[in-house]
Amino acid sequence: MLTGFELDFSVDGVRRRRLLQASWDLRFEAVEPVREFTWHKYGRGFAGWYYSVTVRDHVGYESWLERDRLVLLDRDPQVIAIASQPFWLHWHDGVRARRHAPDYFVRLADGRARVVDVRAEDDMDEETRDSFAATERACGTVGWEFSWVGRPEPVFMANVRWLARYRRTRCGRPQAVADQLLDVFRQPRGLWEGAGRVGDRLQVLPVLFHLLWSGALETDLEGGLMQTDSLVWTEGSE
Repeated sequence: MLTGFELDFSVDGVRRRRLLQASWDLRFEAVEPVREFTWHKYGRGFAGWYYSVTVRDHVGYESWLERDRLVLLDRDPQVIAIASQPFWLHWHDGVRARRHAPDYFVRLADGRARVVDVRAEDDMDEETRDSFAATERACGTVGWEFSWVGRPEPVFMANVRWLARYRRTRCGRPQAVADQLLDVFRQPRGLWEGAGRVGDRLQVLPVLFHLLWSGALETDLEGGLMQTDSLVWTEGSE
């Protein structure tokens, strides 16, 4: 039931614990992580901080898999805010008290909220499945979406990781080069050829990769790793 769920979260350094129905409308995309991002030399996880161009700040992660999901969220045009480890969800399963900290809270452009848990299918156990199921039920009671995501397709993720190197706005300049690239690729052509038509590839390629990151230019990111002859086209012109 709704009254069975409580949220434990931190705002401006102050920890608070409230019933879910009394706190669901807070801006959880702006709260502080409820636990530290740490890693140990012989541990399974690998924690760190990823600079998100969406939120213009660093967002924490606790594994490479979580980092990859952050990259994908950062590239998603529907995502406008991301917070990691936003709260502890507390509930009672009828036998004992339970708690779970979801990996991400995401705010979408249309105002919807989405809670995201990241775990590979082959790393799931019964307790984790129960925690995710309880989290999904809790989200459903207040109109939040819940998403459990696993490993992304490896070729696609490798390509997106490469493009993420050029995610910052400065990589899309000068604007004149970006405009020329958009014009050149109105007719689909190879990546290397198109860049050469615009000018010095050392200057042009970072802008091209930034446009591919943003979606203004498109290419097949799933069929194979990007190559010099990868076909590129302006959005909507294929």
